Amino acid sequence: MRLSFAGILLALAALAGCQRADRPPAGFTAIAIESGPAVINPLLSTDAAAAKVEGLIFNGLLKRDDDFSLKPDLAEKWDYQTPLKLRITLRRNVKFHDGSPFTSADVKAAFDFILNEKNSSPLRGSFSEISSVDTLDDFTLMLTLKRQSAPLLGNLTFGVPKAGTANSGAPMGTGPFILKESVQDEKLVLVRNDLYFEGAPKLAGVIVKIIPDETVRVLSLESGAVSAIMNPITPDILPRFQKNAKLNVATTQSVSYSYLGFNMEDHLTGNIAVRRAIAYGIDRESIINFILKGMAIPATGPLPPGSEFYSGAVAQYPYDPEKAMRILDEAGFEDPDGPGPQLRFTLRYSTSQNELRRRIAEVMKWQLEKIGVGLDVRSYEWGAFYADIRKGAFQLFSLTWVGVGDPDILHYMFHSSSMPPDGANRGRYRNQELDGLLERGRVAEGTERKTAYNAAQKIIAVDLPYVSLWHPLNVAVTASSLKGFKLGPDENIKSLKTAFMEN
Repeated sequence: MRLSFAGILLALAALAGCQRADRPPAGFTAIAIESGPAVINPLLSTDAAAAKVEGLIFNGLLKRDDDFSLKPDLAEKWDYQTPLKLRITLRRNVKFHDGSPFTSADVKAAFDFILNEKNSSPLRGSFSEISSVDTLDDFTLMLTLKRQSAPLLGNLTFGVPKAGTANSGAPMGTGPFILKESVQDEKLVLVRNDLYFEGAPKLAGVIVKIIPDETVRVLSLESGAVSAIMNPITPDILPRFQKNAKLNVATTQSVSYSYLGFNMEDHLTGNIAVRRAIAYGIDRESIINFILKGMAIPATGPLPPGSEFYSGAVAQYPYDPEKAMRILDEAGFEDPDGPGPQLRFTLRYSTSQNELRRRIAEVMKWQLEKIGVGLDVRSYEWGAFYADIRKGAFQLFSLTWVGVGDPDILHYMFHSSSMPPDGANRGRYRNQELDGLLERGRVAEGTERKTAYNAAQKIIAVDLPYVSLWHPLNVAVTASSLKGFKLGPDENIKSLKTAFMEN
């Protein structure tokens, strides 16, 4: 982590402000995250910050363990009556944060909201196979499908709000913590839910501080203003933490995926030759070794190598600047002065203000200049950056997907029906053959499903709507006084429901 003198002064000033502010009350802990949620509503949100916070406020019908196996959550059990009828039996001892009972009517209301096109829920595409949702009694539902849906159970992990609150601006949950206060881009205050069906948390509450500047996050941790920071953390700073007896550093495998995304409707990035040249022109191994300090593994696609649906038998793009230049020459993008300083063209590269992402962007800029491609690196405040990505106001951007589990996420990323706001096909990528494979993957089982996703991964690797970069490791640094906290493989912070502060 590199600090300028001005940066240090700004960080110290911000930290002084933090120190003057009230410390967390007794029994509370404070954590720092880089950006705040765009919206706290599990039926509408799409960003990783929202997922972190919502995991403490809401429960899904099902949940995933750290090994990504499905377990009961609000649903006590489920069984297929026929291949097209799924019966779900709910827990009977669950209450919302206001003390009202959780019933099948709340689940039906959530599905009605999701499936109503007017609400533009990003979950709608995940449940397109549902024909009807019927309440059989207060604690039993029947989902009737148009056709079989292999990913259906895995998609039932979304948080279920109380009926009638999804459009209220403050959806109510059943989770271990209650959202008491939310100050945009500053903090969220969560307090213990004493009615939680799995037992009240040990912590009296959690204060989530939104601190975009990594230096301030680091100093806040070291000063005791917060008890935990987590991804993204610049690897250069980890030895400093490891030497501090008051801090614990934990690194674990993740199911995250970092990539470069292209605007497929742009006259330059929509050209396959440009995308292929960029893929060959980026030296991922050097970035992993020297910038990330080995804390990532190269990616060949969105699915992690540990997935049963992962296929490494796809087109790959080892660093080859000579090949990249030939591709551009043959496509008519000739270099005006050969090895000279003039560029073939310049692309606008959008990224957040995160220090690590900016450093990576500058390295990529230097690497791509060698093949005659310029990058105009523009870093934005997170909210503005993410809004531009959703609108398609970019040429090239970098982001990280978290929680890449079931391969149906490829439908959410790349199906032509999954354009924002109804999905996350941010680059406006369209391929009819891929659409068919992703649809087949939803209804197929066993070997047939795996075959469909193997073929889908091959198409994605050839078409390059994304340049795959790496699967980063998860990193969390905590105060030694915070016990029982661990970052989930999908970066969730649900362990806070059983964590506690030791005096």
